Order: sequence, then C-alpha cells, then structure tokens
Amino acid sequence: MKNEPAWLRAARARIGVRETPGTGNSPIIMGWAKRLGVKVLGIAYNADSVPWCGVFVAEALTAGGIDLAAEGLHRMRIAVRAKAWADWGSALRPDRVAPGAVLVFDRAGGGHVGFYVGEDDRHYHVLGGNQSDAVNVMRLAKDRCIAIRWPRGEPVIGAPVRMTAVAGVSVSRNEA
Repeated sequence: MKNEPAWLRAARARIGVRETPGTGNSPIIMGWAKRLGVKVLGIAYNADSVPWCGVFVAEALTAGGIDLAAEGLHRMRIAVRAKAWADWGSALRPDRVAPGAVLVFDRAGGGHVGFYVGEDDRHYHVLGGNQSDAVNVMRLAKDRCIAIRWPRGEPVIGAPVRMTAVAGVSVSRNEA
C-alpha cells in the first residue's frame, strides 16, 4: 500500500517465504542472513531451524531503507533474538501504533518479533517471519506484547488499524 512505510512494503513482498523442512535450509532465508551478516545479526546464523523472526524484521527494515547500524542496532545484544528488539528505535504507545511498527512479544522459551498491520479487540495482526515456519500474517494476543517500536527519526505514518474481518487469520500461541 502506498501510504505504508517502505519496510512494511518490503515485508509484504516476502509473504509466502517458507523454511525448508528437515535438515535443508531455505536459500531465501539464508540469503537474508548472509546479506545482513554478523555485524547486524550479532551471530553467525547458519540454519533456518534456528528462530528467524528477527532475521526477517532486520531484512525488511534494511530493504526498506533503514540503516540498522545508525539506528542503534549495534547496541542490541543479538538482533536475531526477538526480545532484543524491545530496546531498538523509539517506543510507541498502543494508541499511536501504526502499520509497520515493530511489535515484540513474550512466549514460553523466548520471544517473537514482527510488524503491526492491524488489530481486533484482543489481538494484534502481525506480519512476521517464522510464523508456522513461514512469512505470513497471524493474530497474537495483545497481552503478550512487551514493546511497540518505530525507527528512530522516521515519521510515524498512519494510525491504529481496526480489523473487522478475522476469518482465515490464525491465532498464534507459539511462534517457535
């Protein structure tokens, strides 16, 4: 959509990318990790069986023109870890959330990170990677959200988006 930030358009273009089942690796996901490298991700990422939601967010932001090094990513412990995104960029209040905001969630055994595309009464609609092993939109409970972030210095485009149709949009309970 035209009035969305470039990084959200880049994320939408990646819908449908899936990890490779079994011992193989998706050349697309591994290509993202290689382009981003240790300097951005914080570790040598070597298998799509390792949670890759942080890789997806970093890839989409970079493709959308956000310089993650200048944006303070270097201060993150490890960008591949979802919860590390909770301190990145600038905080947004829930009433200021807009499409493209980075949402960070808690989950048993770790966290999850993805992009806000809308919300219903109890869930954020999240465009993310490693959601059922693919890039897609899923609903995640609002009470699991621990941070709403936006690239520092970038104007917030838009406002909260109320989703009235939820049919076909799965509720995620564990993004591992």
